[in-house]
Amino acid sequence: MSRAQISALVCGVGGFGALVAATTSNEWKVTTRASSVITATWVYQGLWMNCAGYIQACRGLMIAAVSLGFFGSIFALFGMKCTKVGGSDQAKAKIACLAGIVFILSGLCSMTGCSLYANKITTEFFDPLYMEQKYELGAALFIGWAGASLCIIGGVIFCFSISDNNKTPRMGYTYNGPTSVMSSRTKYQGGEGDFKTTGPSKQFDKNAYV
Repeated sequence: MSRAQISALVCGVGGFGALVAATTSNEWKVTTRASSVITATWVYQGLWMNCAGYIQACRGLMIAAVSLGFFGSIFALFGMKCTKVGGSDQAKAKIACLAGIVFILSGLCSMTGCSLYANKITTEFFDPLYMEQKYELGAALFIGWAGASLCIIGGVIFCFSISDNNKTPRMGYTYNGPTSVMSSRTKYQGGEGDFKTTGPSKQFDKNAYV
């Protein structure tokens, strides 16, 4: 198992956990410090405490991000080289690439949802005509952004890990061991003997030249 796949798995699964924590958190926005000093209380709100239109959009994006992160984690486990499921190395590489794409989509959904929510908070905070309670960015938004970044990084690493299995394999050479001198001499003598038996034998004596 390569270090790249380990890093991608840690980033992807860690990002998925951060997305779950951010989605279920109630600290998406918190009352401003000025109002908290006056009232001596801190008011937190999350995705599940209001039914405004933009909150429903953010809620849908975060649910999609968590769902994609879950399936991305499953595909990532099947695409790891250390697991016995998933088939051959080429099939595992394709599954790992699919996991990377799913992680990237999960990170983009979370990034969009958190950014949309934060944009609404900052717009109301700096609007001088907005007379209702103003809020600041909560901790859940930063957790969501961090989880989205980890999912995107892990997904990119998974997508590039497919190139490890597309490299040209090295040529293999078989080694039969050194040939002994006696065996080569035996082969030579055997060949010479065959040559003598197959060719016609001619005998010459001294009277042939007289």
